[in-house]
This record gives sequence, structure tokens and C-alpha cells, in this order.
Amino acid sequence: MENKMEKRYGLPTAISMVIGIVIGSGVFIKGGKVLSLTGGNLLQGIAVVGIVGLICIICSLVFATLGSKYEKVNGVVDYAELALGPKYAYYVGWFMTTIYTPALASMLAFFSAMMFLQLFGISSIDFANGQVNAVAIGVGAGFLMIGYGINALSPKIAGKLQVGMTVIKLIPLILMGVAGTIAGLVNGTTLEVLDYVNSADYVAVDGTGFFKAIVGFAFAYEGWILATSINAELKDSKKNLPRALVIGALVTIILYALYIWAMSIVGDVNTIISTWPFGESLPRLAFSKLFGNVIGTIVYVFITISCLGTMNGLIMASCRSMYSVSARGMGPQPSFFGHIDDQNNFAIKSSIVGMMLAGFWYAWTVMMWMGGPGLFGAVHSSEWFAWEPDEIGIICLYLMYIPMMIGLMVKAKELGPVKRFVLPILGVACCLFFCYAIWTGYGWKQCVGFLIFFAAVMFIGYLFEKCRVKNAQTAKK
Repeated sequence: MENKMEKRYGLPTAISMVIGIVIGSGVFIKGGKVLSLTGGNLLQGIAVVGIVGLICIICSLVFATLGSKYEKVNGVVDYAELALGPKYAYYVGWFMTTIYTPALASMLAFFSAMMFLQLFGISSIDFANGQVNAVAIGVGAGFLMIGYGINALSPKIAGKLQVGMTVIKLIPLILMGVAGTIAGLVNGTTLEVLDYVNSADYVAVDGTGFFKAIVGFAFAYEGWILATSINAELKDSKKNLPRALVIGALVTIILYALYIWAMSIVGDVNTIISTWPFGESLPRLAFSKLFGNVIGTIVYVFITISCLGTMNGLIMASCRSMYSVSARGMGPQPSFFGHIDDQNNFAIKSSIVGMMLAGFWYAWTVMMWMGGPGLFGAVHSSEWFAWEPDEIGIICLYLMYIPMMIGLMVKAKELGPVKRFVLPILGVACCLFFCYAIWTGYGWKQCVGFLIFFAAVMFIGYLFEKCRVKNAQTAKK
């Protein structure tokens, strides 16, 4: 008899898991950036939160249909295989292994360093002039190596750390969202920020800034695809998985919107805008103004831990990425990289590959995209290389969702018209909107530059797979 996962989770647990997976450090990192890109227009900032949240709800419902229909499916690579077969699944897995996961992990390592150094009043980067503090580079690299070391050598400890950090990250979000909103309305700073659009200082931003904000804030919602993986263990998954995704996403949207709204406690819009492009100093300014310097600093420590928790979650996925490809018998030397170490019962070789790739992306992030030391400053001025790895990687994943959604429409003939056509068509429209937003917000040169790099990485994956097939055929002879 075929083994099946136990139906152990009800709707409340599923909702909690969705919220815990989706809510990360993105709102702390990208919140200030959103307000800066919208020119201090608070209502536009809230609109960005709602638009991106709605897109994620629609797309997650499409994959929930796949997940509830095929309960063995537990990840984006599985969805790709179900929709378009093992070859497409391999390339999605190759993208996740080489670009998506390690790039996000490396960005979170540097963001964590930025937040950590802010506790000591140390500025990490002068983005406009292409100057990065060498201390920040070193601290971020240290966080990255420690993260991979813990996950590779003691995955149980890494899992326990992840649970603790998940709880911690909700504290500042709820605290500022509720207390900051109330205080801002009582002392008038919220009205002052709202009225900024009517002042002589306000300069309306064009669509470029708004679309950049949408692309940037997609980072804050990333992770919803992982939430669909619980369907095999969910009671009455056909009903409860869509409910959990919608309710969990709505709670996330409300918390995010409250947090962005609560940033108005700072009062001075020019101060908010000056935190561009990362906004890493904005949460500390807001918390300190609301609770005082001591409490504000303590809460900011929680935010730093939240960033490290998100980094750890991405590293957990990165350590397993090459193994997940190898477990399908695909990619470079699957028997080698799919090996499980006897001592700690973990994929050490896969973890080493993940760490090496994250190291590459960390170097790319600080030296090319951020400008890095003076030697690399000129590279950042070239739009062909100046794409932000985390943001453009996320949008690329949405582009890869489109064939999966089309595959659902073609294959799932037994579904009703809403699940088979309406939701997937809306999902495709949402993915295309993200693509339009990044094309409009960042320009065609950055998009084409990334696509050229993407094509080169996929071609390398193709060569590895072709070589593996050739060697397998030779061995049979």
C-alpha cells in the first residue's frame, strides 16, 4: 500500500503556517523604500501593499488548485513537473538552485548586516555614490557563512532557530502596526504626512517610481508558494487550503498596511524619503520616536533577528536545492550531489554547492549592484549589470509560473470553469503585470541584461543534463 502523509492540520494551524511563512523581514527592509519611491505619498504606499498582496492571493489560489488536486505536490518544482513534465521541472529547479534561493539568501545576509550595524550607528552604504562600508561587507559575509555552517552541520539546530525567529519577527510588526497607528492619529503626525501631497514640497512621482515600489515590495510577500506545500497534511485540503491562503494573505496585507501607515509617526516626510533606497534606518527612527531610544533599540534588535531568521529560512532551502534536483536523477552527477551524509543524515555536498553559489551572489550584490569598492563603482553605472538580484529574480520566478498556469488550463479538464480558466487567466495576468512593472520601473536594459545572464545559466544547466544523459547511455552500452 502506498504511504501517505497523515492529515494532521486543521484550518487554524494552516492559517498560522501561511502567515508564519509569508511574513518575513521584507516589510522592514522594503517599507522605507516604498515610501521613498512613492515620493512620501502614504496612500500610494498603502496601495502598493494592497496590489502586491492581491496578486499573491490570486496566484496562490491557482497553485492551491493544483495542490488540492494532486496531494503529492509539495513545492514549486513539483508544480512545474505536474504541469509541464520533468524537463521543465528540472530547469525550474536549476533556476531555484543557482539564482533564486542563493541570491535572496545573500541579499538577506547583507540586509541583516545593515540592520545590525544600525544598532551601533554605523552606516553600511552610500548607494548614490557607490560606496559600501567594508565592515558591512565583512559582517554580512560572516552571517552568510555561519548560516550555511549551522544548516549543513546541524540542521536540527537550524530548524529550532527558525521557529524562534518566526515568533520574534511578529513582535515589532504587530507592536508598531497597532501602537504606531494609534499614536500617529492621536498626535497628528499621520495627518501631517497625509497632507504632504498638498504641500509645496511634494513632487509627484511618475509611474516609474510606483512600479519600482511594486516590484520591490514583492520581496515582502515572497514565500506564499511554500505555504501550498502543506496540502498533503491538511484536513479537507480542497476547502481548507484556499481558505488558509486567502485568510493568511489578508492578515498579512492588514499587518503590512498598518506597519507602512505607522511609519507616519516619524512626522517629517523628508526624513522618510531620505532613508532611500533601503530604508534600514526608518524602523529605528519610528520605534525610537514612539517608545524612546532604549525601547526603540530593543525592538530594533528584534527586527535584526527577523532579518537573520529570513536569511536562515532561505539558507535552509538553498542547502537542499541541489539535492532536490539530484533526487530526480537530473543535473550534474546526481549520485554525487544527491548523497546523504551518514553522520548527520543531511545533504552536505548539496549544502556546499549552495554556499558557493551564495558566495558568488554576495560578491555580485556588494561589488556590482551596490557599487562596492571604488574599483567596481563604474560597473554599477551600467544598467546592463545594475539589476537588483533579489527583486528581478522574484519577478523571473513569476514569469516561470505562467507556463504552469497554462498547463493547468490545458490538462485539468475535470475542473469547473472558475478553477480551470478564470483563476489561471487572472494568475497569468498578475504575472504579466509584474513583468510589466519591472520593465517599466527599471527599464529594458536591466531586464534584458538579466535575461541574458539567465539564459547563460540555463544553458549551463542544459549542458550538465545533456552530459548526464550521454554518460548514462554510454554506461548502458
